[in-house]
Amino acid sequence: MAPGILAIFVCGGVAFLATSAAYLLIRRLGQEEARRGYRYGQIGSASLVSLAHGTNDAQKTMGVITLALISTGHLSAAHFTVPVWVKLICATAMALGTASGGWRIINTMGNRITTVESPQGFAAESSSAATILASSYYGYPLSTTQVVSGGVMGAGLGKRGGVVHWPVVEQMATAWVITLPSAGLIGAAAWNISDLFGKNSTAGAIVIAALAAAIAFGLWTLSKRNPVTAEDLDRTNVTPELEAERAEAVSPAMA
Repeated sequence: MAPGILAIFVCGGVAFLATSAAYLLIRRLGQEEARRGYRYGQIGSASLVSLAHGTNDAQKTMGVITLALISTGHLSAAHFTVPVWVKLICATAMALGTASGGWRIINTMGNRITTVESPQGFAAESSSAATILASSYYGYPLSTTQVVSGGVMGAGLGKRGGVVHWPVVEQMATAWVITLPSAGLIGAAAWNISDLFGKNSTAGAIVIAALAAAIAFGLWTLSKRNPVTAEDLDRTNVTPELEAERAEAVSPAMA
């Protein structure tokens, strides 16, 4: 857990310095030329974050599934490789999750924590990718979302006159604290339900899969009651409600 918490602050610190340097470069090179360069640079930095996401988050998921296969005797602990079907399932699930919930997360990262401009986005993404890739190399599991959040906060603080919306940060921190014990409780409940059908029971696995699918569908349905789309992220169409939300408890980053 310590590397995961430390990575948030490391990424935030690096993003702070990178953002400060980015705006210094803008003042020396000229606004339009530099900003255009950062916009193109974000294509590469965003791609690196995607790569880093796969090297860490996807491997954790594959590891859990592979461990379950070993514990149930479907794979040999002495000689095993991660099955291709496990890799495909994990990649597909992560891609579908990103596609279905992406706009909501993008809105939080790009608008609600701080209003991210292209130099800040480039700095936050590059810092996040470097932090996650380094952690993956050393075998430390991290949360991509948490690391990127740290990078975005650092980028918000690194811009002169920038702001960070601390109530949003507090909400995210609360969710992170709740997630770990909640996941443990849900995992224990799933095991106990499955165990009612006997060890290595196919029926138990089917019941757990059905319950998981029902819960996922319910959460997806709830999310559609207040959907976030690409139009909501259009900064040329800012609603009074969004302006009021951004104005609440805003902290000036740098005088």
